Amino acid sequence: MLTAARLGAAALTGALLAGAAAAPALADPSAEASVPGTASPSASASPSPTAAGVPAGLYGKGDPQYDGVWRQSLALIALHQERVEPAEAAVTWLLDQQCEDGGWPSYRVEGAACTPATEDSNATSMAVQALVALGDHRQAVTRGTDWLRANQTVDGTWAYNPGTPGDANSTALAVNALLAAGLDPATTAAQGGQSAYAGLASFQLGCWSPAEQRGAFVYQPVTGAPAAPNTLAAAQALLASAGGHLPVTTTDRKDAAPKALDCPTTQGDGPVAHADSAEADAAWLTGRLTAGGQRLLLDTPGAAATADFNSTAWSVLGLVASGHSAEASGAANWLAGNGYAWAAQGKNGVDPAATATLVLTARAAKLDPYNFGGANLVQLLVDSGPKPKAGPAAGDPQATRAPGAAITEPDENSGFSAGWLIAVGLLVGIGAGILLSLNRRRNAAAATSAAAAASADAATSADSAPEEKPEQDR
Repeated sequence: MLTAARLGAAALTGALLAGAAAAPALADPSAEASVPGTASPSASASPSPTAAGVPAGLYGKGDPQYDGVWRQSLALIALHQERVEPAEAAVTWLLDQQCEDGGWPSYRVEGAACTPATEDSNATSMAVQALVALGDHRQAVTRGTDWLRANQTVDGTWAYNPGTPGDANSTALAVNALLAAGLDPATTAAQGGQSAYAGLASFQLGCWSPAEQRGAFVYQPVTGAPAAPNTLAAAQALLASAGGHLPVTTTDRKDAAPKALDCPTTQGDGPVAHADSAEADAAWLTGRLTAGGQRLLLDTPGAAATADFNSTAWSVLGLVASGHSAEASGAANWLAGNGYAWAAQGKNGVDPAATATLVLTARAAKLDPYNFGGANLVQLLVDSGPKPKAGPAAGDPQATRAPGAAITEPDENSGFSAGWLIAVGLLVGIGAGILLSLNRRRNAAAATSAAAAASADAATSADSAPEEKPEQDR
């Protein structure tokens, strides 16, 4: 049954379409890509990744210098979750990026030698998770985790690049990789050093901090400066402290809201216990989401406090992994309504890292990545890389449409789909055109009858009235 809102929207669409019928066609075929859920008509005609200077097996068209391995790994994790079998070239590219010592750089040109100082713990951690998800890559996974263990600092943390100070984000991602590979972060430590969980705890603000900061994570402690909570650090650390990794598939659910730290009257100065870490972080993030209208804001010094899609998505993943899916639902719905621009409208078109993150977020929150706010995220991701071997298995109950359908069934995430609206709008527009045509015919017939009557009256008057001059001559 059509609601008043749907009828109004359909009528408006019909009117717009009817008016647009006489307008000239758009000169830029990529303009259609601004409609959520539609693939750009020019995508098939665009230069190949190789022609654009991007390896043929890589997802995305942008410069891979800083995020090649990261975005490739995220894309492979997300597509595997959706039962899309990637092209061999995509998996081979990731494997070929691994260095002899087991680590991955952010990106290296084919044939270029590895430079140990530029190997990247974030890329390595994400690549390990991707290869674990894909299966059949145990040797590469073991070499990757061996590299992570060899580059863990004595304080239990990881740095982005070896030899630099550890940070919360890199440590959290390394913990994710260890968990994915079946290793225990509680016992993973450099010789004579602290465990990975102890290293992660060193970034969390405890009972010695102001009440509004407790449970949050800092990116890096700065000697002599007050601690500053970092939203992305807190969001990525939550998945790790909850004992999770990508993809998030937990079905645990806690009925109670996340519990803030229970601090004694006398402030302590010890680290937050691992048993309390996830709950305290989840409580802080939930408060920030509520204050920010169900999204987190950028807190980079000097940057405007705009919406931070990445940290919002990671907060959903962490909240679900920690059992707080109810607290994650508002942020997931906000992403469904606003995330398309982040995923698909960058300067290089589809951003595979952002799109893959949204696919993983949607599935964790039990929403439909094939119709996430009207956008088929899976298709966007597939189209950003080499043609996959196969799509989801036939009859997959988790997929409303196999990749290829830009818009899926209505009323799943966000009201009704753009496809439904356009179809109804076309019908309304056609109906409006028919009604206008019939109305014009009735008006023409009425005018003819009136003219005939007027002519007869004029003839009768001419026989009985004196002759008059034309009106313009009076």
